Amino acid sequence: MSKKRDEFEDILEERRLSSDLRYAMKCYTPVIYKGLSPCKPNAIKSAVLQSEQVQYVIKQLAKEMGESPDIIQEEATEILDEMGHSMQLGAVRFFAFTLSKIFKQLFQRVCVNEEGMQRLQHAIQEHPVVLLPSHRSYVDFLMLSYLLYTYDLALPVIAAGIDFLGMKIVGELLRRAGAFFMRRSFGGNRLYWAVFAEYVKTMLRSGYAPIEFFLEGTRSRTAKTLTPKFGLLSIVMEPFFKREVFDTYLVPISISYERILEESLYAYELLGVPKPKESTSGLLKARRILSDNFGTIHIYVGQPVSLRTLASGRINRCPYNLVPRHLPQKPSEDIQEFVSDVAYKMELLQIENMVLSPWVLVAAVLLQNLPAMDFELLIEKTLWLKGLTQTFGGFIEWPDNLCAKKAVLSGLALHSNIARLVDGHVVLNDKGVEDGAVGEIVFKRALAILTCATYRNQLLNVFVRPSLVALALQMTRTFRKEEVYNCFSFLRDVFSDEFIFFPGISLKDFEEGCFLLTKCDAIQTSQQEIYPTDKGSVIVSFLSTMFRPFVEGYQLIFRYLSKETKEVFTEKQFIPGVRNFVFQLLEKGNTQCYEALSSDMQKNALAALVQLGAVKKKKMSNGFTYNVNQEAVSKILDMFDARIPVQKPVAARL
Repeated sequence: MSKKRDEFEDILEERRLSSDLRYAMKCYTPVIYKGLSPCKPNAIKSAVLQSEQVQYVIKQLAKEMGESPDIIQEEATEILDEMGHSMQLGAVRFFAFTLSKIFKQLFQRVCVNEEGMQRLQHAIQEHPVVLLPSHRSYVDFLMLSYLLYTYDLALPVIAAGIDFLGMKIVGELLRRAGAFFMRRSFGGNRLYWAVFAEYVKTMLRSGYAPIEFFLEGTRSRTAKTLTPKFGLLSIVMEPFFKREVFDTYLVPISISYERILEESLYAYELLGVPKPKESTSGLLKARRILSDNFGTIHIYVGQPVSLRTLASGRINRCPYNLVPRHLPQKPSEDIQEFVSDVAYKMELLQIENMVLSPWVLVAAVLLQNLPAMDFELLIEKTLWLKGLTQTFGGFIEWPDNLCAKKAVLSGLALHSNIARLVDGHVVLNDKGVEDGAVGEIVFKRALAILTCATYRNQLLNVFVRPSLVALALQMTRTFRKEEVYNCFSFLRDVFSDEFIFFPGISLKDFEEGCFLLTKCDAIQTSQQEIYPTDKGSVIVSFLSTMFRPFVEGYQLIFRYLSKETKEVFTEKQFIPGVRNFVFQLLEKGNTQCYEALSSDMQKNALAALVQLGAVKKKKMSNGFTYNVNQEAVSKILDMFDARIPVQKPVAARL
C-alpha cells in the first residue's frame, strides 16, 4: 500500500536569506509547450470570437431571436472582456514580491516535492497541461502560481469565481496575474457557454500556459474533499476527443495546511453565519492575521496522468469524426461516464498525497474523549493512531523525528484557539461556555467541535473503507460476510456525497477495507465469515466511533425529514429548519451530535436521499424544490436505526 513518496524541500528557506526584490525582478523566461512564443491575451480573444464554434452559435441565436448577428457578436465580446485574463509580467512580479513578504509572515515552511516539479516541467514541454489542485483555502491558487514562478515554469491561467471581480483593484490584479473569471452558473445561456468553452479550449490547444482549476468547484469548508464537478473537466478533455491535440496531461496536486487560514470563518459559515463577500476592505481588515502563525504547508505535485492512456481501449473517438468540429455536440453517455471516472480518479490521487500533520491525529483522538482528556493518555493514543494511519497508507509528516510529547505540544501551541492544556488535561477551547444562555453555550460548543473536526476530517478518506466495514460489523451484529457486505454497501451509498468513492466498485472497496483490517490484525476472514480478533475490538470500536458523528447526524436529519418537515420545500427552507430541529435537541440534552448542525452535512444527507430516490429534486426558475417521500425516508432511517446497537443512554433517547 504505502508507496515510496518524494522528499520535500522548503522554498521559503531561500526567501529568508536573500532579497525579495531581487527575486521578484529575476530573469523569468519559462520554457513552454513545444517552444511556442507566448500568445498575447488579445490574440486569444479574437481567435475565440472568430472561431467557427462561437460564430455558429451567434448565427443560430440571431436566427432564433430575429436579432442582427452584430448585436450578439457585441454581447460575446462583452462576455469575453468580463471573462478573459490579461497576464502581464509586471503584475506577476508585484505578486512575487508581496506574496514573499506575506508567506514568510504567515508560514514557517512551504514544502514542495522537487521531483514533482521536475516531472511537471517535462510535461509542460510535451503536451497541454491541466493542473488540478485540492481546494481548502484562497491561498491555494496564489501559492501555486508563486511556486511555478519560483521554479521558472510557465504561470498557469486559473479559473476563478466571478465574485473576485467585486474586489476593486485586487480583481484586476488577479486578472493580470492569469486569472480568468467564470460565472457560478451559466443556466441555459448558450452564448456564455459557447464563449467560455471556446476560450478555455483555445488556451489549451495553443498550449502556451497550463490551465488550472479546482475539481471541487469551491473551497471545502470541512477539509474533506468535495465530490467533483464535471463541467470544466469535460471542456478541457474535448480537444483530445476531437483529435485537436495528441494528448493532454492531468496533474493532481495536493495542498495540505497544518493550520487553515480560514478555519474560524468556515466554522461560522457551517453554522449559518453568512460568508463575508469578497471585498478589498475585507482583505485589508484581514491583515491582523499576519501576526498569527499558520505552521507548514505541504504541496505535493502528483505524477502527470496522460488522458490518452486513460482513454485507450475505453473511449471510441470515431463518433466525433462524423460531425463537423464546430457543431455543438452533447457528449455521449460513455463520454460522460468517462469524465466522471477521471474526476474521481484525480480526487483519489489528491487524497493519497495529502500530508497529515500530528495535529490531525490529536484532533481525531480528542474528539472521541470530550470534554477533557488526560495529557499522557492523549500522547499514547496519538502514537497508536500514527501506526494505524501508516498501516492504512496515510502520508504522515512527523516533524524532524520529534518525540510524541513534543509533537503534541507543538500542535497544541499552533492550535491554541482550538484546545489547551489545563492541569494535565487537554480541553476544547469553548471559552465562555459556562456563562451565557443555553443557546449561546450550544453555539460556542458547536464552533469548537466543528473547528476541531476540520482536522480530524483530513483522516476520514484514508480511513473510510476499513471504518465502514467496522461500522457494518457493529450494525449487523453478525459475522456472515454477505450481511456485513450488504450493510457496508448501504452505508457507502448513503455516504456517497460525504466521502470520495470511485463509482461502481462497492465490492472492491469492501475487499480493500477488509484487507486493511486484516493487515492490522483487527479481523480474521474466512470464505463466508468475518470476525473481530481479541485485540481487534479496540480498533473496530475506535474506527466506528470516529464515523459515529456522521451516522448520528444523518439519523437526526433523516428523522427531521420523515416527521418534521412539509412534503415540499426548498434548500433555503430546509437548512434553517433542520438546524433549529437539531439545535433544540442539543439544548435539551437529547443528543450530543453537534456536527449535525453543519450545513455541509445537512446538504450531503439531502443529496444522498435524492440519489437513493427517497426525495425528488425539481429545478424551478428560482432554484430547486424537494419533494419528500416520507415513507421511503422512514424506511432508510429504520435500516440505520435497527442496525446500530444502542450504546449510551443518550443514543437510546434518540
